[in-house]
Amino acid sequence: MYSTYRQEAGPQEFKEGFTLRTVLGVLFVGMVMMPGGIYLGLVAGVQIGPAAEWVTIILFTELARRSFTVLRKQEIYVLYYVAAGLTQIYAAQVLSGGAFAVCIWNQYLIQSPHAVGFGIVDKIPHWVVPGPDSNAILERTFLHQDWIWPFALIVGTTVLFRFQWISLGYPLFRLTSDIERLPFPLAPVAAQGATALAEITSKSETWRWRIFSTGAMMGLLFGAVYVGVPAITGAFMSEPLTIIPIPFVDLTKQTEVLFPGAIAGLSLDLVFIFVGFIIPFPVIVGQFCAMVLGQFVAAPIMFKMGMLPLWSRGMDSIRTMMATSLDFWLSVQIGTSLCVAAIGLFYVVRALIRGVKKKKKTPLPKGRGDFNIPILLIIWLLSTLGFILLCHYLINHGRPRVEWFPISLFLFYGLVFTPLQSYITARMQGMTGQAVFIPYVREGTIILSGYKGIDIWFAPLPMFDHGWAAQKFREVELTGTKFTSIIKAEVFMLPVMLVCSFIFWGFFWKLSAIPSAVYPYVTKFWPVGAMFQCLWATATSEGHNYLLEAVKWDVIGSSFGVGFLSYGILYVVGAPLMAFYGFVMAFAAWPHFTIPMFVGGLLGRYYFMPKFGVEKWRRYAPVLLAGYSCGMGLIGMTAAAVALLFQSISYLPF
Repeated sequence: MYSTYRQEAGPQEFKEGFTLRTVLGVLFVGMVMMPGGIYLGLVAGVQIGPAAEWVTIILFTELARRSFTVLRKQEIYVLYYVAAGLTQIYAAQVLSGGAFAVCIWNQYLIQSPHAVGFGIVDKIPHWVVPGPDSNAILERTFLHQDWIWPFALIVGTTVLFRFQWISLGYPLFRLTSDIERLPFPLAPVAAQGATALAEITSKSETWRWRIFSTGAMMGLLFGAVYVGVPAITGAFMSEPLTIIPIPFVDLTKQTEVLFPGAIAGLSLDLVFIFVGFIIPFPVIVGQFCAMVLGQFVAAPIMFKMGMLPLWSRGMDSIRTMMATSLDFWLSVQIGTSLCVAAIGLFYVVRALIRGVKKKKKTPLPKGRGDFNIPILLIIWLLSTLGFILLCHYLINHGRPRVEWFPISLFLFYGLVFTPLQSYITARMQGMTGQAVFIPYVREGTIILSGYKGIDIWFAPLPMFDHGWAAQKFREVELTGTKFTSIIKAEVFMLPVMLVCSFIFWGFFWKLSAIPSAVYPYVTKFWPVGAMFQCLWATATSEGHNYLLEAVKWDVIGSSFGVGFLSYGILYVVGAPLMAFYGFVMAFAAWPHFTIPMFVGGLLGRYYFMPKFGVEKWRRYAPVLLAGYSCGMGLIGMTAAAVALLFQSISYLPF
């Protein structure tokens, strides 16, 4: 019902992927790729994740060729995996660079004008970040005793989280992939790229390498202009030379006469077109239709009706998004998210009932390295209890018992919500490649609990979504890599990530304040995240409650009803129901990114599929995207290396 995609057949043979080459790869990514990723993220908002993965693989592939050895695809995939793990997003504002990225975000938050304006500066707990008058903040250094509690909390929760996702992610993979046989349309991206590069080292080139190299050349050419020029020129010029606007062309001011209250613009990053090749076409069509309806039809009407009082002419995309979200779209997002979650829950329950009736047992592939599920569930339970006890201590310590946040809610978060949400995400990614979240459970339960204070908003609550791990295990399976290789890689790369993250984030922060003119991207976008985080914190603080003013229950109810109506119409007319998930969640979507994805979807559906054939194009598209990411990464890392060299020299006193 959701897709015509079928699950790709898995390999018949599985091999070990964690070798000495992988160990060297972990050290390379931690010491070389991580600082480059930090710099690019701060300057241009470019996440180094895909770039780090493919740059690392290319380097080790070339070393293997010149050493007259063969790099197996299992080794290549584990290199891909550790590169992604060491550069994954950790902070609220999508910062890569390891676990200590969140410290940089928190130091900005406690000094931000939003924290001052909402009156929460002196209420942010010491185990989150030192106070704004601490020497640790004033001198911009991690080497201060006021960081002891935040660092201890980061390390402890990072270790517990590793236990969490592995011990719950694997059972979800078994359920959604082995039993339900869901297709996981985005899983072949990494698998096909690893296979293509393995073929070139063994001199058995096939179509994969040709498609991969084509995408890589496109990434090299585009990345040289889009990322390379501004990153290098920004290191020695007061203003970087930007040929293609980063991150988008902002047209909101130019279109405000025709479309008041609407966000208008266009991202020229080709990656969104490539992503449009991958995502199922009905999802993209639904997103585009909802975006047009929400931004260019509904927003002007609401402005004329006086429903957008915070918006005024002259605002750019960022300020327009902030104003209209508080006026209207935040409530719409809550209502539509509740609708999607309710429908998702219905299908989850129905699938479970059908699964019980069928009682179908699928034999496990031989040599895959499968784990003992009961043991994993015990590990998951113990790690969950660890989070619960930690949160209970942090939030309730020093308070009278009558003011304690109820531990029953911690138990609900960890033992009920987390597995439920994780299964919903695993199933939706298995069907559509996109996740569906049960929205605002944390926010709603915190507000209804009667808790006073803001500590709860910074605590590591045991509310997680490990559904993404099901797709990760599917990627591992498609490359013929033993699952035990991933466990070995996790054990080795965890301390490397923590040490490198501590060193490099401390180095960048010491070089210059973050955000500052040196880092234009975060200077522009971080205020948005700070505003929303401070807004939620006021919901349980003493004094004025800004959140309750932003949440409009009539809009939430109407959005919930519109969501169900949209679902019913699509069901009656026989349209692909995947379009519903794209449509109902995208009313407030940005045209900047939705339009190029729609263009990619149209090109894939009406040009490339007729040209190459449906099945062949579906095999080509993931490899093309992987190659493009590799090309962008090569350019990005070269530019970052040059920029870092200039930054370091200019900081030296001689």
